[in-house]
Formats: sequence, structure tokens, C-alpha cells
Amino acid sequence: MIGRIRSLRAAGVLGINRRNAAYTLRWNRREFYPRVDDKLQTKALCEAAGVPVPRTLAVARFQHEVRGLPARLESFDSFVLKPVHGAMGKGVLVVLSRDGDRLQRTSGSWFPMDEFLFHASSIVSGLYALGGQPDAALVEERIQVHPAMRSIAVEGVPDVRVLVYRGVPIMGMTRLPTRGSGGRANLHQGAVGAGIDLRSGAIHHAVLAGRGISKHPESGGEILGVVVPQFDELLHVGLLAVDQTGLGYVGADLVLDAVRGPVVLELNARPGLSVQLANAAGLRPRLDAVDRLLREGMPLEERLRLGQRIAGGEAR
Repeated sequence: MIGRIRSLRAAGVLGINRRNAAYTLRWNRREFYPRVDDKLQTKALCEAAGVPVPRTLAVARFQHEVRGLPARLESFDSFVLKPVHGAMGKGVLVVLSRDGDRLQRTSGSWFPMDEFLFHASSIVSGLYALGGQPDAALVEERIQVHPAMRSIAVEGVPDVRVLVYRGVPIMGMTRLPTRGSGGRANLHQGAVGAGIDLRSGAIHHAVLAGRGISKHPESGGEILGVVVPQFDELLHVGLLAVDQTGLGYVGADLVLDAVRGPVVLELNARPGLSVQLANAAGLRPRLDAVDRLLREGMPLEERLRLGQRIAGGEAR
């Protein structure tokens, strides 16, 4: 065990205790957490800065408002229901299509509108909220999978997590949905984690449940070498969103919509460390490089390029 700990340290792997003490607690002021913990606040900040986010179709903050959701959604065939204060993809329900009051999941199965309303009611009750507090049910437009990513995503839309430290992107991955994850782009629920080269946008490593893979386990599509389209634009949008929060250590979750391009899904003040597994690389050398090389007042585009140079080993 001691030998393994030493080897992880030698590889520059960041552990959760050091993440909390040296980065989350130091760079994320507590009073700013609601800006990312509350998806409605995050969307408002992004929209004010011109950052694209999924369109809000309806919000139910109280139980009596849940009953009004069918009328609010009558003109929409596809949408996503999620908790405003949820985390790790819990409580997210994707409706692929509908036939009157019959709704279809991404798996193809059908369920009644009453079940949708029960789920929304559970969200408002706080079943999926951080801390179990009363929550709000948010219904958004459903993002369309970009054609370039369809062969490596099953029953859902892949997202891109970019870890941003002091305004500099330092590591990224795409999370690829599987049937095991229920179509959700969440590693805790069984999605594939695929590391992305920040310079090219190409996937260079992938893992499923901690095991290295090269193809999607269900579609059979080749994962390694796939280039995420519009990747520089996606990084730019992610940094612009993080800049609105006042936080210094953030995970930006984005998606590439087939029509709209890069869109910010949410931001996370406590991003997990599995991005290191997805990239087969440790975070600490990159974090240290940012501390050495970042200049006060560096413009966004310079910070983006700095992150790419650090990720490529050119500026450490």
C-alpha cells in the first residue's frame, strides 16, 4: 500500500484530501457556491454573459406547480427533467419523444405522464438535492447528439468535463453514455470516461469502470482518435462561463449540440478526480505549472493557450 501511494505521488496524481485543502477550500469562496450549486443561478450568470445554455421550458418550485407542467410542455415532444440542486446525474429524466400523455425514454420504453409528474414531485421534495433540502424541478430542451459523436454514445448525449484552475483549462474528458448508465454521461452510473488532448481535441485514452478500453462497449465504435468538433470554441465557452462565478477551481460540463454548437450544462465547485484516470495522467504537475506561469489579468484567450501548452508538456 505504501509503495502504491508513493508511485501515485511520483505520477503527480492529486488525492481528494489535497484537492480539498489546497484547491477547493483555498480558491472557492463559500459564498459563491450557490452560483454553481443552483442550476438556475448558473444559467442566469451564463445568459447575462452571452454564454449558451439549454433553453428552460418550465420550472416547478412548489408541489402545486408540478400539476401545471403538462400544460407548459404540451407543445414539446422532447425534453429533460432535472433537479436544480442535484449532483452526479441523479434525478435526471430524459424524454426522447411523446405520444400524447405517453412519454418515451432514451431506452425506447414508454411511461405515462403521471410517472413524469411523480418524478417531478420527488425532485421538489428534495429526493435528489444536495443535503436533501426542498428543491425545484427544471425542464430543459433536449440536446441533440452531434453526428461526429454518435458512434461512441448510446442512448444519450456525451458531455465534456473541463477542469479549470484559476481561469486556465488544465485537463478534460468526454463522458460517453452507455445502456448501463441509463443514457447518462456520468461515470458513477456506468459511462465511459475518455481523456481529451486539450491541444487537438482528440481522445487519447478511455476507461470504463477503471479498465482501459479502445471501443465503446455497446456500439463498438472506435473511441481513441475521435476528435471532438469545435473543441477550441468549446474551451472558450467553458472558460467564459467559469469566469462569471468568481471560483478558482471548477469543473465545467459542456455539450456539443448538433445545431447550436457548444452549450454549458452546469458548473461544479467540487469536481471529482476521475479525470486523471480518463487521461492516464496526474493533475498536480499541471496545477503547479499554472501557479508558476499564470500572470495577473491574463486575457481569456491567453489563458486558454497557456492551458493547452501546459497539457502538452510545453510550459512546465
